[in-house]
Amino acid sequence: MTARTATRPVGAVTRGTTNPNRLRRMDRWIAATHGAELRRAGDPVAIDLGYGAAPWTAVELLTRLRAAAPRTRVVGVEIEPERVAAARPYEREGLTFRHGGFEVPVPGRPVLIRAANVLRQYDEGEVAAVWERLCARLAPAAGGSRGGLLVEGTCDEIGRRHVWVALGPEGPRTVTFATRLGSLDRPSDLAERLPKALIHRNVPGEPVHAFLRDFDRAWAAAAPYASYGARQRWLRTVRDLSADWPVTDTPARWRQGEVTLAWAALAPRL
Repeated sequence: MTARTATRPVGAVTRGTTNPNRLRRMDRWIAATHGAELRRAGDPVAIDLGYGAAPWTAVELLTRLRAAAPRTRVVGVEIEPERVAAARPYEREGLTFRHGGFEVPVPGRPVLIRAANVLRQYDEGEVAAVWERLCARLAPAAGGSRGGLLVEGTCDEIGRRHVWVALGPEGPRTVTFATRLGSLDRPSDLAERLPKALIHRNVPGEPVHAFLRDFDRAWAAAAPYASYGARQRWLRTVRDLSADWPVTDTPARWRQGEVTLAWAALAPRL
């Protein structure tokens, strides 16, 4: 094996599509739910893996995470060398860019890896190995810490609709659905943004299909609340949904147009 082969980044080049504020919903959730882990870490490093053709998402991630954990450092990692070179002028205190892929070329163990719209182009059968590789790079659980967090998911081009999976060193934990409520016709509209691990499982007999079916039914039943606004209708919908599904978050998050469930409830059947 040559030295060049040994250091070649792991993964494939993505389309690189990106827009300012595209990941704001995901960032907001990370800051709220993982901010404490970042604050207690000795070296709170966050990775923006596959940030794309422009560095906007890495720049924004630094700003949003520092609002919750002021010592956070962000490293943008891209497999395409030209994209790294283009991002370098945006480096500043707390923000750097590196050439790499799923090997995550930083010293130590990051407290956060965010991989948004990265696995969309991969085959479903490749997802588990990528998750395992990335989770192995996370800061381990120790003492009162649950360890680092991998957030992997998909959103539309302007960030109105997201679905992501949160994983710890031990593996998948939760699935979060997030949307701009004013643009939502029905909850199953989010199906087109399911991450690669779930998007092909939205068929009868699979848990994610049953969940989205029940979500639409609860949304329809909550139609009278629409007169008070889309947020009130969403709140009522999620409250009713939580009677049958393991919703793990609270109304404080629901008000943001989010709902998070335990991964085990939506995990694909073998």
